Amino acid sequence: MNAAAPRVLVVDDEPQIRRFLDIGLRAEGYRVLLAASAAEGLALAATQSPDLIVLDLGLPDRDGQDMLAELRQWSQVPVLVLSVRSAESEKVRALDHGANDYVTKPFGIQELMARLRALLRNHAAAAGGTEPPRYDDGRLAVDLARREVALDGRPVALTRKEYAVLALLLRHAGRVVTQQQLLREVWGATHVQDTHYLRIVLGRLRQKLGDDPAAPRWLKTEPGVGYRFLG
Repeated sequence: MNAAAPRVLVVDDEPQIRRFLDIGLRAEGYRVLLAASAAEGLALAATQSPDLIVLDLGLPDRDGQDMLAELRQWSQVPVLVLSVRSAESEKVRALDHGANDYVTKPFGIQELMARLRALLRNHAAAAGGTEPPRYDDGRLAVDLARREVALDGRPVALTRKEYAVLALLLRHAGRVVTQQQLLREVWGATHVQDTHYLRIVLGRLRQKLGDDPAAPRWLKTEPGVGYRFLG
């Protein structure tokens, strides 16, 4: 095993899930730590310095939401919540507590691995101060330094709010940004309930980028929770 490989801590009380993730993660080259309770998970997080945590919410000794809130008091390690709880309120609560992403069980292992890679990539860039000033996938190009957007080589004229939403989602590429976070950072704290502002702006953004909400290329809606830049 490569000693430089990312270390992933899995906190889940189901033995079969732990074994499944242990096998899957090791097959992808990760080093794996396993915990069956919140107490064990916090102890490993404090002593083993994992690069990422996969966290179940239904733990035997305390709720995973509480563990996440405690963890965030002293660590900014990326956390992907993996839970059977599919209610929008649970997703919003976890993201507000500091989760970086949320996947519901049952889940596809390839999608999970893709999300883990995105979280590790973005965390490394942020930690190193190496956030790329430019995004370019061959179709969509966004220059954050120059505040320029182009589609298929042609400039796209965006309003200040449209650009601000796109830039914020791009800076957090791969992770869910909640509606409240977007509203707070783009419109201000007094507008965190004005979700219709977001719907209007995202609709215009998608229209200008030719992004189909039913099969999104860049801007994905997480219903009732927020939005994710897929690039």
